[in-house]
Amino acid sequence: MQEGSERPTLVVGRDGRTTGEVCSRLVTGTLQAGGCNVIDAGLATTPTIAMGVLESGASGAVILSASHNPAEWNALKLLNAKSEFLSPDEAEAVIAMAEKEPGAYTVSHDEIGGYSEQDFLDIHIQRILKLPYINADVIRARGFTVVVDGINSVGGFALPALLHALGVKDVDVLNGTCNGLFAHDPEPLPENIEGILNHVRETGADIGLVVDPDADRLAFVEDGGRFFGEELTQVVAADFLMRKQPGPFVTNLSSSRAIDDVMAKYDQPVYRSAVGEINVVKKMQEVGAVLGGEGNGGVILPALHYGRDALVGTAFVLQHLAETGKSLSEIRAELPSYHIAKHKLPLPEGANPDDLLARIAEQYAGENVSTIDGVKIDFKDCWVHLRKSNTEPILRIYTQAATEKEANELADRFKRRLM
Repeated sequence: MQEGSERPTLVVGRDGRTTGEVCSRLVTGTLQAGGCNVIDAGLATTPTIAMGVLESGASGAVILSASHNPAEWNALKLLNAKSEFLSPDEAEAVIAMAEKEPGAYTVSHDEIGGYSEQDFLDIHIQRILKLPYINADVIRARGFTVVVDGINSVGGFALPALLHALGVKDVDVLNGTCNGLFAHDPEPLPENIEGILNHVRETGADIGLVVDPDADRLAFVEDGGRFFGEELTQVVAADFLMRKQPGPFVTNLSSSRAIDDVMAKYDQPVYRSAVGEINVVKKMQEVGAVLGGEGNGGVILPALHYGRDALVGTAFVLQHLAETGKSLSEIRAELPSYHIAKHKLPLPEGANPDDLLARIAEQYAGENVSTIDGVKIDFKDCWVHLRKSNTEPILRIYTQAATEKEANELADRFKRRLM
């Protein structure tokens, strides 16, 4: 509830999916029918909507997006008044509300909630420009050429707007029509983005930016057209910020050990949480982290808002390159080299995944073991993370080692042990 008002105000926004407009009308109408005031942010990135909650003092937000999932999917992402994703307790409360009788929350005809529209993108960009460690003049002087893959969603207009505000004049946008007809599989992985890899290589661009449909995940293509990768986005962002504002960093258990190596340069701690953005956020708040993220390309800057933000990640990396005078390929050459393998193990009928994971934890009790989210075993030169799926009868097996071959062999070894 907003202070001094009996009516909650909710921000509603959406990514570019073809189902977004009709779903948004359903959501806004339902909220108004329940007596809520609605601020319609229209087509907007998830982090922009999060900024809209803070800017407007709203009670929360409903975001229409299925994130990195294919175009036929859509979903509701819910934010609270702090612009954070809902905690498990908050989510359970929402589900309990949804299970009540139809009409339980409707109001009379003279109590219908209000409706207004507001575009928060410029506010989002201005907040990034006002960060004390972002200097558009320095970025402008570097004369970057940047390619953006907008996946025909909101990143196609949000990232170019940010880049121009940062002083980047040479911006080439691929898949920039925000019509929801995704030009390729929307998850920013190397097998899905051959177009921008080739374009950066052929044009000699300095850097390529790849986002998912709601632009909370960010991956880079380095000069020469090589995929820089989602795992290293938070690593480079941390390397930049620790020079300006050292402090703790939080990431999840499945993220690369490269973040530990970089943070060690600045004698700063890394804390690990269970997988999931809200889990990272809660751990950040617990330890007073100045930055956080996930290995899926998420950068979380609490000085802006507690959520993954591809726009602030972009600003960090461009500022870092401009100040160091290095190319992204040179930055990569200085980073530790690791390889992550991601496997799935189908469970036999009747198998209890909790029992399997408990058995592994017991077998490796002499190692560095975490059980806050499945079982994570940190060996000296590698790690394995075993988690049960919430949606499929499988165990997820993530491993990291010095080479791709070693990472896959480690995953296969644990598959055999589990079976």
